[in-house]
Amino acid sequence: MRVFNFSAGPSALPEVVLRKAQSEFLEYQNSGMNVMEMSHRSPEFLQIARRAESDIRDLMQIPDNYKVLFLQGGATGQFSAIPLNLAKQSDRADYVITGMWGKKAHKEALKYLDNANIAIKTDAHTHVPDVADWDISPDSAYVHITPNETIHGVAFSDIPDVGDVPLVGDISSMICSGPLDVSKFGVLYAGSQKNLGPAGLTVVIVRDDLLGRARTHTPAVWHWEDKAAAESMLNTPPTYSWYLAGLVLDWLKNDIGGPDKMAKINQLKSDKLYKTIDDLDFYASPVVPKFRSKMNVPFTLAKPELDKIFIQTAKEQGLVNLGGHRSIGGMRASIYNAMPEEGVDALIKFMKEFEAKYG
Repeated sequence: MRVFNFSAGPSALPEVVLRKAQSEFLEYQNSGMNVMEMSHRSPEFLQIARRAESDIRDLMQIPDNYKVLFLQGGATGQFSAIPLNLAKQSDRADYVITGMWGKKAHKEALKYLDNANIAIKTDAHTHVPDVADWDISPDSAYVHITPNETIHGVAFSDIPDVGDVPLVGDISSMICSGPLDVSKFGVLYAGSQKNLGPAGLTVVIVRDDLLGRARTHTPAVWHWEDKAAAESMLNTPPTYSWYLAGLVLDWLKNDIGGPDKMAKINQLKSDKLYKTIDDLDFYASPVVPKFRSKMNVPFTLAKPELDKIFIQTAKEQGLVNLGGHRSIGGMRASIYNAMPEEGVDALIKFMKEFEAKYG
């Protein structure tokens, strides 16, 4: 029996995608082999790769003056790649820290920049401070934000205007979950294991004019310009993860109907869940309502001593991976694109029953 998997990543995949991959597992389209066995330079795989790029460009309406790279190393690898590709050691870069992943990105940047400036940092990580309060400079190499913080469930309500300074965004937990104006960013990047496919693939979207800034000692695997020139195949890419991401993109495009429709589905799911949390005194959301994530919903129980019982009882009912991140505890339901509405409904039903029994 398949469960409803609320994991923050690796996360649930659409069942139709899994069944498609299953049907092609032993042999992909008369090739005589599985995708993971074939050369990344074979005609079959090049077709897979080009279709995936075409679909993500279409879904995200990526302008022609942006490159799309399919890389390895996760979003964490890009924490190093960003300063190495966009700034000199002596440059300033501004980091907005609204949660754990913004903090990690800044910590890594300290290795490569003399002035990895904290533009602003929240302590409780429950909101996004107004851009007018940020300490940013027009001379900075870039401004880095995390529009959706996976651990704390804090999301930007709009894209900040940082002038002519390139805006860099980690969209790992929100990519393709709704419309996003790519043209407002210099760079976007995302690990695939939350909303786009399995672990192993990282998507980087970078504006052409930013490709010539890399330091001479930037490792080849992190060098965006070299990777772009090699069509993401400077070395062997994560072919099977790329293939599965392509299937997810096809599902988003042709089964769901694109980002606008996906956004409505995600809004409905999150509205339902937050309403339950707000209506029942037994549960609470730590995030200011305006900045609540539609992807990651952290919540606490009125009686924290019941946390383990909640998690175990939910698991017995097919609702798994509801424990909060180890750094903050509590609960967290990640309701990415692949989480069906019925999964959220099942969680809500369980929460009401649990509250009635233990509240």
